[in-house]
Amino acid sequence: MIKKLIVFASIIVSLNLWAQDNTASPYSYYGLGEVKFRGTQDARAMGGLSITGDSIQLGLMNPASYSKLKLTTFAVGGTNSSTNFSTETEKEKAQRTSFDYLAVGLPLGKFGVAFGLMPYSAVGYKNENTIESTEGTRYFRSQGNGFINKVFVGGSYTFNDNLSFGLDFAYHFGDITNEFTEKALSPELTQYTTREKNTTELNGVSFNIGLLYNRQINSKLTLHSSLTYSPESKLSTTNFRNIATVVYTIDGTELSNDDEDINLPNNELTIPSRLSLGFGLGENKKWLLGSELTFTQNKNLVNRFADDTNATFENSTRFALGGYYIPKYDSFSNYLQRIVYRAGFKYENTGLVLNNKSINDYGMNFGLGLPLGFSRIDLGFEFGKRGTTSNSLIEENYFNISIGLNLGAKWFERRKID
Repeated sequence: MIKKLIVFASIIVSLNLWAQDNTASPYSYYGLGEVKFRGTQDARAMGGLSITGDSIQLGLMNPASYSKLKLTTFAVGGTNSSTNFSTETEKEKAQRTSFDYLAVGLPLGKFGVAFGLMPYSAVGYKNENTIESTEGTRYFRSQGNGFINKVFVGGSYTFNDNLSFGLDFAYHFGDITNEFTEKALSPELTQYTTREKNTTELNGVSFNIGLLYNRQINSKLTLHSSLTYSPESKLSTTNFRNIATVVYTIDGTELSNDDEDINLPNNELTIPSRLSLGFGLGENKKWLLGSELTFTQNKNLVNRFADDTNATFENSTRFALGGYYIPKYDSFSNYLQRIVYRAGFKYENTGLVLNNKSINDYGMNFGLGLPLGFSRIDLGFEFGKRGTTSNSLIEENYFNISIGLNLGAKWFERRKID
């Protein structure tokens, strides 16, 4: 009963967080927005490592891991982010709490099935500035919000103790709104504001293929390897533009005047292909050290509205190095020895190029896996930096606190009655 209440409460909290902005990054304006981390909190705490499967921990980055499950598993996670933004002359702060994933994994002998939902990318930013010229002073504001969400279902099969194969099918959907406003402050202050609102509705499908292979080297050491590949896919878009002269009342209500809707051509946007290769070495239920390289064809990305000439895209590379350590997983007398201690490092060239400068992202991760019977609470901490203050750009220094709940149980086991 208690487990069912926890699951129900987790769903309610997740749906509430899902409705909030998942990012505050100005860089989320470009392309498909800020692409979110695709894994669970245990993988995130190791820099984004996904080279193994687990019997009680649901892995979302490689679908080949589903058949490694031995228990029906419910997983949910969220993140609180604190970010300091810096330019050459200004500094700002922002804080967001976001939903990361909600998923269920089902073991079916040599097969495994998983399904769930998670954000693929998010847009959330607000920029304000005042520009003075010989014609007067004008106020400009640019802001945006929205998501591309992903509902997925996948299956996996374990051929033997060494090899498993998996496939995910995902449906992407969502909408993104970008709004631009302009107001004259001098020589005469006007009460009217010119507003342009661009909205894009998106939907499409994608696939993700995964392989896991491990080989016992000796009585203790195991070599782990992984491969995932997502082919390029397309998102259909419906674009709208509204231009209006607006005035805001004291309570913030917007009153429109000279409202005009403009039809824009609908087009297709690209979800770029992605290939990940990982290798690691470890002792089962004791320790693991591994690395993973991910290559993404971001060069095929375009902006939703072709108004920005200072933004281009390039192919990106992500490197992750991390692992875990368990002092003694079956200790009954010392709880601290059963905790999973995780750490990792990541470096990523995001693929976004602004003012001829590549936007890079790197960070350090630490985490704890707190065992609760067949379940686990995963805590993660991440320090990182994205962007730069050079070339008139923005540097983001962020600190993330993540929490994941992983509930495992034999929910579908038949009870025997003597």
